Amino acid sequence: MEGVRYASFTSFATTKSSSFSALSPSSIIILRQKPHKKALKSISHRNLVISASSASNSVVTLLDYGAGNVRSVRNAIRYLGFEIEDVRTPKDILNAERLIFPGVGAFASAMDVLTKTGMAEALCTYIKNDRPFLGICLGLQLLFESSEENGPVNGLGLIPSVVGRFNSSNGFRVPHIGWNALQVAKDSEILDDIGDHHVYFVHSYRAMPSDDNKEWVSSTCNYGDDFIASIRRGNAHAVQFHPEKSGDVGLSVLRRFLNPKSQGTKKPTQGKASKLAKRVIACLDVRTNDKGDLVVTKGDQYDVREHTKENEVRNLGKPVELAGQYYKDGADEVLRHTSENVFVPLTVGGGIRDFTDANGRHYSSLEVASEYFRSGADKISIGSDAVYAGEEYIKTKVKTGNSSLEQISRVYGNQAVVVSIDPRRVYLKSPNDVQFKTISVTKPGPSGEEYAWYQCTVNGGREGRPIGAYELAKAVEELGAGEILLNCIDCDGQGKGFDIDLIKLISDAVSIPVIASSGAGAVEHFSEVFVKTNASAALAAGIFHRKEVPIQSVKGHLLEEGIEVRI
Repeated sequence: MEGVRYASFTSFATTKSSSFSALSPSSIIILRQKPHKKALKSISHRNLVISASSASNSVVTLLDYGAGNVRSVRNAIRYLGFEIEDVRTPKDILNAERLIFPGVGAFASAMDVLTKTGMAEALCTYIKNDRPFLGICLGLQLLFESSEENGPVNGLGLIPSVVGRFNSSNGFRVPHIGWNALQVAKDSEILDDIGDHHVYFVHSYRAMPSDDNKEWVSSTCNYGDDFIASIRRGNAHAVQFHPEKSGDVGLSVLRRFLNPKSQGTKKPTQGKASKLAKRVIACLDVRTNDKGDLVVTKGDQYDVREHTKENEVRNLGKPVELAGQYYKDGADEVLRHTSENVFVPLTVGGGIRDFTDANGRHYSSLEVASEYFRSGADKISIGSDAVYAGEEYIKTKVKTGNSSLEQISRVYGNQAVVVSIDPRRVYLKSPNDVQFKTISVTKPGPSGEEYAWYQCTVNGGREGRPIGAYELAKAVEELGAGEILLNCIDCDGQGKGFDIDLIKLISDAVSIPVIASSGAGAVEHFSEVFVKTNASAALAAGIFHRKEVPIQSVKGHLLEEGIEVRI
């Protein structure tokens, strides 16, 4: 989804027509809606699906081991005019004309499935025989000797090196999420159209280049240190980034692998990528109105109803159409129906908790999240459930492993889990008035108060909880969150700028990326939050929906201010 608005939690879209979020260059679109009893009619239990290929040049074999979002890869392949056959047996791998392995999730879980099904041995044989292969993200990492993720865990052992975690002690936030630049080391064929463009990464672990693997390395990326961004040996290719989420540039990578002789009909525009870009995120708040229609709305301090006699839900348009428009405008992440032709990350939130359907069938939060991932989400956002988990962890100091946050992070990796925090500012006369972290405010309170703390809320901001935003952020990072969506009820819909005090407090307290949300009303608000805080991304909704401030105007302003964004 890169991704989803992670704010006043009214659950993200959970229906087929609007379940994910989209973004482009530096923006993420997030779709949410109020919990709906029919949102999850059923969750299918899929067996291992991997695909058998045919001799036809238009057919691609896809190795989908059953975890995470591969819908986007499927959409991209079909968009480029190719058919897909899924591997079901190891023999299907060996018979493939072209094989794509979009690995997602955790290293250990993937290796366990590949080994038990006999796919690991077949995959090694296929690659050693110099057959056309493209691994994506985890599909690259699994080629190495082992990984430190929940390990050590043995990999396929084709490439010398151990996959290790990024070092966050040098100030770089982990996971590495967003649009970064490549340094192409040798002729790679599939990277020929990338040039100075950003591509999309989302991962916590990486392999490092060395003398032992230098013959494999085709490009590197810098994030604290240079890590391996892609490999190539003969017909075997693999990339750490997500081409299916990297817009036109990413499509060119897939096109060159699927049809090496093709130059493509749409050349990416000239880029200026040099490092990790700041993200500009467009959020879609999706709700069901009183007529039962899904609409994009926008709250004013979380109030989404018009102040009229009818008191209707504020309607700013249809979610799929707006998401598609934001992709064209340069947003960095989007959602489901839109994901068929929108090649940027998707995040979905709302209803990520244990669920019982009308027939009494119970689904765990992990099952709910799994269905979202299978339907096209790249990340999921957890709100109220994460608050309760954080409270319990602070109270007991015990990681039970039972919370939705812990379960999903363990199976899919922390880079797939966003926690949405919805705090409200509470002014104080003295920092000693509460047990929570307080700040000296930039602007005094209504009675001249010089201090404040930020109280977390649940249920769309309607219920305050005995935990501060600072304490919750620290707790959910420990429990496995990979990113924080930081909202502010006081600033929501006001258009007077982000709450810099709050964002600085939280972004300085954690080592995971923080998305600033609530309050943007002008292009200058985006540069301010990036200059004055350590936010990795900034999100807005209403100003983009109403076209008061175009996304490209925000990006143009940031470039003028010397802040790198994806263009």
